[in-house]
Amino acid sequence: MNAKNSDRRTKRPMKNKKRSMFKALLPFLGPHKKLFVGLVIAELIVSLAQTAVPLFQRYAINIFIGEQTTDGLALFIALYALIIAFQSGIDYIGAFNCCKIEMFVLRDLRRAAFDHLQTLPISFYNRNSVGYLHARMMSDTDNISSTVSWGVYQGTFNGLYIVGATIVMLVISPILALCVLAIVPFIAMIALCFNRILLKLRRKVRETNSVITGSFNEAISGVESAKTLGIEEDLDRKLFKQTMKMRKQSIRLGSRRALVLSIFTFAGSAVLAVVLYIGGQITMRGVMLIGTLSMFMSYAQGITGSVQWLMEFFTDLINVRVNVERIDDLLSTKGEVTDSPEVTEKYGDCFEPKRENWEKLEGDIEFEDVSFKYPDGDEYVLSHFDLKVKKGTNVAIVGETGAGKSTLVNLVCRFFEPTSGRILIDGRDARERSVGWLHGNIGYVLQDPHLFSGTVRENLLYGKPNATDDELIAALECVNAHKFANKHGLDAEVGEGGNTLSVGEKQLVSFARAILVDPAIFILDEATSSVDTLTEKLIQDAIEKLMKGRTSFVIAHRLSTIRNADVILVVDDGKIVERGTHSQLIAKRGAYYKLYTKQFIETITKDDF
Repeated sequence: MNAKNSDRRTKRPMKNKKRSMFKALLPFLGPHKKLFVGLVIAELIVSLAQTAVPLFQRYAINIFIGEQTTDGLALFIALYALIIAFQSGIDYIGAFNCCKIEMFVLRDLRRAAFDHLQTLPISFYNRNSVGYLHARMMSDTDNISSTVSWGVYQGTFNGLYIVGATIVMLVISPILALCVLAIVPFIAMIALCFNRILLKLRRKVRETNSVITGSFNEAISGVESAKTLGIEEDLDRKLFKQTMKMRKQSIRLGSRRALVLSIFTFAGSAVLAVVLYIGGQITMRGVMLIGTLSMFMSYAQGITGSVQWLMEFFTDLINVRVNVERIDDLLSTKGEVTDSPEVTEKYGDCFEPKRENWEKLEGDIEFEDVSFKYPDGDEYVLSHFDLKVKKGTNVAIVGETGAGKSTLVNLVCRFFEPTSGRILIDGRDARERSVGWLHGNIGYVLQDPHLFSGTVRENLLYGKPNATDDELIAALECVNAHKFANKHGLDAEVGEGGNTLSVGEKQLVSFARAILVDPAIFILDEATSSVDTLTEKLIQDAIEKLMKGRTSFVIAHRLSTIRNADVILVVDDGKIVERGTHSQLIAKRGAYYKLYTKQFIETITKDDF
């Protein structure tokens, strides 16, 4: 595995949802430990320089003002300027490292989330909305990376400044030092008291935000339906209710957080007042010089500000903990269909396939005592189902809309695993070879095909990355799309989801793309439903030629297209109720006969009986 690929496979080790936030983020922070070390060292130097500033202030007041002399003033100014310039330079290095950490962690989080999403089965996407996933991919990862990077940057500085200032104050005046430090346990106690409240409120806000993001996505993707149905007002009303709910939750969260910050501010002002009073008394008795009191005031103000920042950061950590939990939940999601470690070792995975170990797929498929129910279902869709499909067999699957025609296809493609029993591919359990190997040998054309943003050429090349232009044009001509090819050209942009093309044109491109795969198994899901009758006939002729010697599964609504199928499976209520050839099923006068006569009652002939 080369370094580039190793980097791409950003670790997905998250399994225990109850582990600490640090453990969940460690795989994404660990690779950048050198940057973190450099950042901490830089902020250590900056905090030491900042701690020295009040000492310069003390010296200037006590000597140059108190003794009314300018001896050594030039050297003092030069040294002070040098320290400030050095501090600024080191701070720039630290801030630059912080920006790099933020971008690297953000990149790794999004890459890991995106890669993991590619491994999850279709059932996962059926259960989770686009908005839900989009919020995790974008908003959650952004909050995590910015909080972690800038939190380390500012947290290191403020923490070390508190330590440095405390040491100096304890050496000079333990009494005043204790007065300043009295704020720390008070603020910590307040933060702990509000911790659970803020965390609970933040979770509610984030979940509502996901719902709103989902509504945005749904409204935008379904804009044509919304306008044709005239439901803009309904969608607006729905979104208004969701945003009002988030508004109330956000105000509640903001009020609690504002209360915490106002308490911190009051405590800081109280500490300054106490230091000024006690220090003033000591100074008036001549025990302490005015410059030293000024130094303590600066330290008190600096420590108060640092403690307040740390406590604010603590509340930010509470917020980002919710983001981490959501990302952790996503990355720890296990799909129902996974390859065993032994299979992955031999055949690779979807990111790093070991094609040299892939055996040729012949196309023999057997359902052996297969029972199946969907992960979120209670009833079995298939029960002790057996079916042998020899290489080159054309299997048609028919039934009423919603009858469950896609179940068999989903099992053949390993979009789902059998609840019990086995599916054999070329005589071996499908689970003994990788999902990538199987999918690499399947040509799948959907009823509503999806094209990726880019050109016609780029979409076709997904079928065969090294195909020449002649091969691409030949594939288009094979499905009688030569008019389309001449009209648009290979470099025509298809738009998002192929929206610049008609549904029929998208289907032709999808068909040509499947042909370029040169699959051993063809799966056609109402593949010609969006083209005109003449084009359908031309495509059907091309399909018959292409499917010779290949195993094929055809989900059909137009029964005229599957009369010559080797075996027809009739699905009703998610179960196979009949099987046989067209003539056999017509002769039985059962479910298929009813479907067929219902569809072709005016054209039925005596030969059909």
